[in-house]
Order: sequence, then C-alpha cells, then structure tokens
Amino acid sequence: MAEIDFEKIGLKVGLEIHQQLDTSKKLFCKCRPIESDEYTEKFSRSLRTAKSELGELDPAALFEKTKSKKINYYANSQSSCLVEKDEEPPHDLDHDAKKISLLISSMLESKIFSEIHVMRKTVIDGSNTSGFQRTMLVSQGGNLKVNGKNVGVQAVCLEEDAAKLLKDEQNERNYSLDRLGVPLVEIALEPVSTKPSEVKEIALTLGRLLRVTRMVKRGIGSIRQDVNISVMNSGVVEVKGVQQLDQLEKIIGYEAKRQHGLILIAEKLKKLSITISNEDVFVITEVFKDCESKIIQKALKSNAKINAIRVRNFSGMFGFEPYSGIRLGKEIGQLVRFFGIGGVFHSDELPNYGINDSYVDKVRKHLELADGDGFLIIAGEDPKLDYAIDSIIKRIQDAANGVPAETRAATQDGETVFLRPRPGASRMYPETDIPSISVMPEEVKLARENIPKSWDDSIAEIQQKYDLNFQLSEQIFDSEYMEMFEKICENKKNSPNFVASILCSSITNLERKGLDAMLLKPEHIIESFELLASGKIPKESLEIIFESIMSGKSENVSIAMQSTDVSSMDEGELDEILDKIIQNNMDLVKERGEHAVVTLMGIAMKEVRGKASGKMVNDLLRKKVSEL
Repeated sequence: MAEIDFEKIGLKVGLEIHQQLDTSKKLFCKCRPIESDEYTEKFSRSLRTAKSELGELDPAALFEKTKSKKINYYANSQSSCLVEKDEEPPHDLDHDAKKISLLISSMLESKIFSEIHVMRKTVIDGSNTSGFQRTMLVSQGGNLKVNGKNVGVQAVCLEEDAAKLLKDEQNERNYSLDRLGVPLVEIALEPVSTKPSEVKEIALTLGRLLRVTRMVKRGIGSIRQDVNISVMNSGVVEVKGVQQLDQLEKIIGYEAKRQHGLILIAEKLKKLSITISNEDVFVITEVFKDCESKIIQKALKSNAKINAIRVRNFSGMFGFEPYSGIRLGKEIGQLVRFFGIGGVFHSDELPNYGINDSYVDKVRKHLELADGDGFLIIAGEDPKLDYAIDSIIKRIQDAANGVPAETRAATQDGETVFLRPRPGASRMYPETDIPSISVMPEEVKLARENIPKSWDDSIAEIQQKYDLNFQLSEQIFDSEYMEMFEKICENKKNSPNFVASILCSSITNLERKGLDAMLLKPEHIIESFELLASGKIPKESLEIIFESIMSGKSENVSIAMQSTDVSSMDEGELDEILDKIIQNNMDLVKERGEHAVVTLMGIAMKEVRGKASGKMVNDLLRKKVSEL
C-alpha cells in the first residue's frame, strides 16, 4: 500500500507533557527527590479494585487486577518515608512546587484558579503504593506559540510522580520508591490536525519553555510525553511513556498507520458474518498430547490447559495486512501477553512452530470448522487463561468497529503495544486527607512578574557569555548538562567550547557504541574536568575515563585512571616514545618527509593513550622530523 496520507485519514494528536520539577523536597513530604541503587527496606502489597462514588469499577483498574500480580517495593530512607509507603497521611503541599506550577501557568497564559483541590486518581498497576495518584488542577486554557501559530492549552496540573519500575515478571512486579512523590507538572495541549513532524516541533517548543525556568529537572526520565492519537472515524488511543523527541515522531506515524489499518480490517469484517462467543471455546489438551512442537510440549509439562477458540467466517482475517506489520493476529498476541501467557497460534499462520498439517486437521475436525472458518490456540493456567480468552473474544467482537479506545505503551523501536483499556470517568475522586489549597492574588502577581527570558533570548545570552556558536549553544541548553556546563566553566580554566563539545558530543558518541550513560554520574564528569583544569590529565584523557566508567569497567574516576593508565606525561618521557616511533618508521619518514607526521600522529596517540595532548605530540613530531 502507498505511503499513508495523514491529512486524508484525519490524524489528530493531543500532547501531554509530564515534567519533573527541580525542588528540594517531594510533593507531600520532606524527603529528597534523589535516586539510588541501594535499598534498605523491602515490602509487598496486593492492590485491589474498589468501586467509585458512582458505584462503578474503573475498566483499567479491573484489567490490572486480572493479572493477579504481587507488588514488591524497595525503599531507601534518604528518599522515602511513611508517606511513600502509604502508612502516614500526606504532609502539606510543597511550596516550591506550587510556585513553579503557577509560573509555568503564567508563561502559558493559562487561567489560574483561586483554589487548588487535590484529587485521587485510581491506579493499581503498583506504581503507587496507595492505589491512587494525587493530582490537582492548577489552571485551564492558554496558548503555546509554535512557529508563529498558537496551540491551545487544555490544562496545567500539579501531581506526584509514580514509583520507578525495576522488574516486571510473570507473577511479580518490583518498584523503587525513589521517584514516588517527586513533583510533576502535567501540561495537556488541545488536539491538533497535523503531521507527526509538527507534533515533534510542538513538544520541543514546550520542553524549551519549561527549561528556561531553570526550575525543572533534565535528563532521561525527567520528562515524558503521553500522546492521544486518533484518525477519522476512530476512538482515541493514548500512548504512554514517550521519552525522546525522535521517538515521538516515529510512534505517531506508526500509531496512525495502525489505526487506519484497523479501520480497513473492520471494513472487510463488516462484509462477513462473524460469530464468536464463549460457546466457541474448546479444551483440546488431549489433541496435542503427542505433538512434537517445543512450545506445546513446554506448556504440557507445566500442566497448562490448551484451548482452541472457533471463529466462524474468519479465515484469512488474522493474517490480513492492510499495512506491513499491521495484523489482527499481532493485536491479539500483544493482548494475551499481558496476562502472563506467552502468546497464541492462529489458523492463518499454521502449520508452523512444530504444529504440522495433521494437527491442524485434528483441530479443525474437533472444532467442526467449515472452509471459511478460523481458529486460535492458546495455552495457560486458570484463571489467567479464562481472563485471556474473554479478552480475545471481546477483541474479535470489537474488531468490526475499528479502533478500540485503549492505552498503549511506546516501544524503543517506534511502535506501540497494548497496555490496558482506557480508564473511565469513575477513577477520579476527592483527596480526603488534604483540604483545598488557596492561591493568593499576590502569588499569581509574583509568578507573572517573574516570567523568564524566552528560549531565543536564553540562547543569545549563552552565545555571548561563553563565546559559543548558535548550534553549540542550542545543544548545551537543550541537553541535560546545562547546569553542569555552567558549574564547570565557573573557574574559567576550561574552554567553554571544549566543555560543551565533550558534554554534547563525546558522551553521546559513547552511548551510540552501546555504553551506558547512566553509569556516568555528574560527580564523575565534574571531577574529570577539575583534573583537566589542574593539569593532572590532558584533554584526550576525558573520553578514555568516560568510556571506562560507561562500560562498567570502572566505578569512579580514580579507578578509571588506574585501569587505563591515564596520567599526564612530561615532555622528556614523550620525547623518548616519539624517538622510538620515528626510528621504527624511518623508511616512511625518508619517503614522505614532513607528510609522514600524519601517519606518525596516529601511531603516537595510540601509544600515549591520553597521557599527552594532541598538540604537544604534533609539535614535537614535526620538530623531530624537520631536524632529520
């Protein structure tokens, strides 16, 4: 099929930005918002659904409950207390978080309310120990100016961040409480009819507006985008957890294609007489008892039950691809995995996976299938198997209606996967432990009077102050290293151009090699530049030190220097090394003269391994070669 036309399919995108605020305390306690890999305490919870004030169960919460997972929490006393454990009522709202939210609302020209009411939002995936997230509406309306156009603002909210997911296994889920309760500002923008690339520009502009405040955190995990996506004649799908701008564009493009593909599938299904119910579910464990399929045998050894689901007039529909990679069979496979079940086989992909024609025939005979019928095979244990089958039946029944309204998760490769059903209106209810919070006129006035410089003015200021070009100024300001850059450049012993290049380019290049930037702590970077400023290491050593730490070979700068033998080399020691290199390559020197220096430089820099600067090596080599 031809490239998708986003305008023709009626693509609409609504962006929600969740930005951590740079405060000294969490939102409802005095704990410091720091992250650590060391935990002093562990406890477990089992969260359950509860009816709202309307007497209804939230569909998203109900879905999470069917997974029946045990939730384990890991805590550190430096970053969490009884509030995070839900064993003590929340304290007063953090004043700094409130102040920053009012400032951001003012920057967006959003109407600030005179009272802030704290609400509870039901969340039972384990990311909140209490089973709910605290959130509060600060302002409504406003505009974000993007390339001369106004993008409407729906609302600005202040809320607490969720716990950090450590591990998600079949029957258990582990969280760290470090991040739970960290203040977040949530900004919801009006949906726009636009291209994915333009949504990326909107997100970039909003991110820059937040960064000019100098009151928000930076780096991976500190800002997340949730995207509400719909196409013509479809429901809204929310995609959660988009962390990178480049990823945002890919995900919107994929989801638009997926949704339009599901509409095309629905159009075909409406022409067929599809029937499916719980009466179409059959136990076929005995049919497969002698099957040599490794997947089937593994299921049987674990005492799993094997079921088949009959779908009348569905032949070819599981595998039908209106766009590459968009299939109903793939949708159902993703759905089933969330119940801790490996997956399903469908009739359009069989024989395969060790299931030969004879077993396909046996299944078809057992199910009494006609030529145009389809089927699914699924294995698992009760009650998860029953939940999964009920979900499959509903998904097939809904397929004729096009795109189900659901919540999906972003993947690293730019696709989306099923996460849970969309939450309902019944999941919000008032917080009973916190009274309404007044917003005084003088607080609003102070916020409006302290609106910071624009992003453009901030970039111009960086250019002038540090003598950087526009590109490098833009890179350092948009990066997570801006505050660190300023700190390193305070002593004026390190070149701002060099510092910015290392922070924006060298670390990124090491990441592209597969190294882990999370291992490189701010203190490692600052210490390395301090060593450079004091003349204890040459600038060539920085990347060597960073590589050693990011590869996991060294825990700190000192160990990295020892393991890589990094230190400053005096001219006398360097002189001996270069003499040896020249002697070993005398034929090259005689043949090419001073032009041989380029080749000799490469040999020398490998030999000195960051112990001497490139300039020092080059100058000495040229001097020695010219004297021959």
